[in-house]
Amino acid sequence: MNSLDIKKISSLIASALREDIGSGDITTNALIPDSIFTTATMTAKAEGIVAGMEVAEAVFRNLSPQIIWNPKVQDGDKIKNGDLLVAMSGPFRALLTGERLALNFLQRMSGIATMTALFVEQVADFGTKILDTRKTAPGLRILDKYAVKAGGGENHRIGLYDMVLIKDNHIKVAGGIKKAVAQIRRQVPPEIKIEVETTSFAEVLEALEMKADIIMLDNMSTELMKQCVLTINHQAKVEASGNMNLQRVKEVAATGVDYISIGALTHSVNALDISMNIKLD
Repeated sequence: MNSLDIKKISSLIASALREDIGSGDITTNALIPDSIFTTATMTAKAEGIVAGMEVAEAVFRNLSPQIIWNPKVQDGDKIKNGDLLVAMSGPFRALLTGERLALNFLQRMSGIATMTALFVEQVADFGTKILDTRKTAPGLRILDKYAVKAGGGENHRIGLYDMVLIKDNHIKVAGGIKKAVAQIRRQVPPEIKIEVETTSFAEVLEALEMKADIIMLDNMSTELMKQCVLTINHQAKVEASGNMNLQRVKEVAATGVDYISIGALTHSVNALDISMNIKLD
């Protein structure tokens, strides 16, 4: 998900606009004639990685085709406090009505990209890839996962349909890892990757025996991870998950895992501070 197809997310933006505007922006429409045009800028109020510029633009363009959008940065760029992100002009009503929604998208996505970049920086010396999870805001997954990519991370499965991930409850109902993998292999196409969640060394051995494509080491100690990585010995890709934070992620990467998945990239977002100023003539 290296780029966004704005046409594909147009229904998402339209839904967000309907939620916010409803039958009309009664405050703005009562105060501002529809004939007035003006200019506006968006400015960073904190350091980080920007993401969501095209989404913010699309919000305004949905409100008026007369919007002129002049971006000064692009998604993935590093920004600092005071940097000008975009200069725009158009109908005063459209700029004011779209302000909050455009900022909501831009600030959330930039917050995700910024947090992702911090984790990516911590593991840069090890070649470990930082992954997102399905712990995204409902309805916004495509934007959340795009923002992770903008921050230098990688996307795990997009949903329940594009990859097999056998977790603890699947293992219980199937009667064990071996039975779960065998049953799934009989039913899914061979090109679909199979990942198995493991919580012990014994489970790792089972997943390895069943030739899982990816073995997840879930909530393991760093020492146990090292042992598991040595045992797997490149026979499968290895993903570490659970209790990951900026203080620990480097030592986990040093164990030799291929991936570290972090739910906090998207489920605990700190929005990046960005402001919009509309010029009053």
